[in-house]
Parts: sequence; C-alpha cells; structure tokens
Amino acid sequence: MARTTRRLAPPLSTGFVIAALASVPAGAVVGGAEVPTGSAVMVLSSNGSLCTGVVVAPDAVLTAGHCAAPGLEQRVHYRDEAGQPVLAELKARAVHPGYDAGAIAGRRRSIDLALVRTAAPLPARFVPATLSAAMPRAGESLDLAGYGAAKAGDPRSTGTFRSVALPVVEPHGPSRILVWLKAAGARAGACAGDSGGPIAVSGGAVVAVSAWIGGACGGLTQGVLLGPQRDWIDRTLTGWGLAARWQA
Repeated sequence: MARTTRRLAPPLSTGFVIAALASVPAGAVVGGAEVPTGSAVMVLSSNGSLCTGVVVAPDAVLTAGHCAAPGLEQRVHYRDEAGQPVLAELKARAVHPGYDAGAIAGRRRSIDLALVRTAAPLPARFVPATLSAAMPRAGESLDLAGYGAAKAGDPRSTGTFRSVALPVVEPHGPSRILVWLKAAGARAGACAGDSGGPIAVSGGAVVAVSAWIGGACGGLTQGVLLGPQRDWIDRTLTGWGLAARWQA
C-alpha cells in the first residue's frame, strides 16, 4: 500500500463523542447521498474515535478490527425513536486473529475485522444485514456507506449515514482477501468514521467492510472481503449463540 494509506477512524475528540453527535449537521461518505440507516450503527471508542458498524444479529455488530482496539472501551451508538442518542454497552468483543495493528507501517497484510456484542438487543428496526461471500470483479459497481465525515478535517460533518456507488478497481491485481473502490471522475469514497461500514452489491447484501483509504478522503478505498472470513464470522457468532444471515 502507498505510504499515504490511512485508517478511517481517527480521533474526533476526547472521550465518547455523544454530546457532539447530538447536534451534527448532515454529512458522511465524500460525494455520497443520505440513505436510511437500515442495518448500520456507529461504534465509538473512549479515545474519541468513531466507526461505522453493520448489524449482523439482534445484538451483534460487525466492524473493522482497529475500531475495537484492546485497551479502550467501545460503545454502540444509535438514536432512539425520538431522535435522542443512545450508547449501548458491550458484553463481548472479538478481533480477527489476522488483524495486524502495525500493518500500514510494515506494509503487511491485515484482516481488519471485529465483532462486538451489545449487552442488550438493539431496537427491532435494525434488521440484521444479509452477508455475501461473493467475490466482486473489476468494474463492478458496489455501494459504500458509512457515518463518516463528508470532507476531510471536518468531524462535525460525521453522524449521518450516507452511501455512494463506486466501481471495483484492482491496483495490485485481483485479491481474494481485499477489495478496492475508486471513483472514475469526481472525488468520492470513504473518509474518517467510515471504517467498518458496509460495502454492498446491488440488492443490499454486504460483501465487505471498509478499512482504509489511500491518500485523501474520497480517494482509493480498501475493504475486507467477508467471504474468505466466513468461517471466523460464523464461528464467533456461534460461540455467542447467534448466527449471521448469508445470501444463498
């Protein structure tokens, strides 16, 4: 990866950012449009970082591995029916054994995935996403979504769920672990806060989650494919007495 590759979850402030999220303007995913939250929530860390997460069971959320860093507290954030922010406590966390926190500096491969389990089920309106083990092809259009910033350096533009359609590219050749997305024209793509967000095929099945950006926000976006990690996802959820829904 290029030296400018960055994680998508830089700090926003000190401590949980619930106060800021209560009044942020619309904005997320550079070049994206606001869409219903559906199966997506936010994952907040005690160091102030924000990520996106995909609901995969009534009380389980799939996100990026660096969004569930050991040594920090995490909470799942969503809004109740009155629009008020809620912080849900966690009772379990599992980071993929292939996650390498030093992967960027060492230019090593990393499976940047994690699962977190909330202490109580999420509201019923968060319907668990359908996951897909499909392997996207170059040129195929995928929908990238997240709660991240609408523009670099503007943390107040986080907090609204947005989506943008982007084509698959292969800057390093085909991969069975990662997928890359990059707009052909205007700058569009992931930004700070979009880590862990869904990358979905037409129809909504999630094939990957966002992990990194190469260069500035809206540039090359990298995601971790779910198909090759299906055994780990299923095994972890089974250990919690849960199950993901996979596309046939």
